[in-house]
Amino acid sequence: MTQEHKHEPVRSRNEPFVARTATRIWHEEPSTDNPYIAASAQCHGYDLFELMEKRSFVDVFYLLFRGELPSHAESNLLQQLMIALINPGPRHPAVRAAMNVGVGKTDPLHILPIASAVLGGTYLGGGELETSMRFFRKHQKTQPEILIRDYLEQRDKNTLEKSAGKINEPGEVYFAGFGARNGGVELMAVELASRLAKLDGAGAALQWGCKLNEQLDEHGQGWLMTGVAAAVFADLGFQPRAGGCLFQLLGAPGLVAQGLELANKPITAMPFVSDENYVIER
Repeated sequence: MTQEHKHEPVRSRNEPFVARTATRIWHEEPSTDNPYIAASAQCHGYDLFELMEKRSFVDVFYLLFRGELPSHAESNLLQQLMIALINPGPRHPAVRAAMNVGVGKTDPLHILPIASAVLGGTYLGGGELETSMRFFRKHQKTQPEILIRDYLEQRDKNTLEKSAGKINEPGEVYFAGFGARNGGVELMAVELASRLAKLDGAGAALQWGCKLNEQLDEHGQGWLMTGVAAAVFADLGFQPRAGGCLFQLLGAPGLVAQGLELANKPITAMPFVSDENYVIER
């Protein structure tokens, strides 16, 4: 005996597809001889070759995502952040992934996509950026000491809102973009935020974040690199949904460099977990 399955009738959504792809970012003039070849290109209305002559890579990077050229102060702030994030460092899981890919003799072309996927994760990666940027938007007008007090009270009542913060460990307060890693504060993140906050391009998110960092110090918490990046992106006007992608882009050179460094070395160039560190649970 077979059971009859009832299906909803197929209905048209009446959503016609557009005839041509449209973009406000990039405009190309086709060659007079071959429409599939571009004769010129403009980024948000600016001729590409003219940008090459008159602008820096940082300026054009900003233009590509924001639709307008940055001021000198904005360009300097973004450039300083780009330098700081150029290599997440061998302690970062994404760099370790790149090094493993390199020494494992994977095609070098695969180093970046594999390691970038790790850099986009929710731990020390781009996955933290959108949440952190929205955290700044929501709370940067609140006095940091009041915010911490309210969160501690909510923690005791076990009513912390997941959208703004959570408890990592008993007694540990964590705000998006702030916290502790491996039992301590990220010293370089704190120093980076302090330096960037002194620049003319620093805005409300970065300045407020530094005040929150001071208040969190007694709780063993502080800036995370993801939080510093989120604050700068917010001050520069980037949208929260773009934050994670930008974080991946800025860390990409380091991933490739670290992976390529090991690409021509034997597999013994990386440590192998010893037998005594393998545990079989019965």
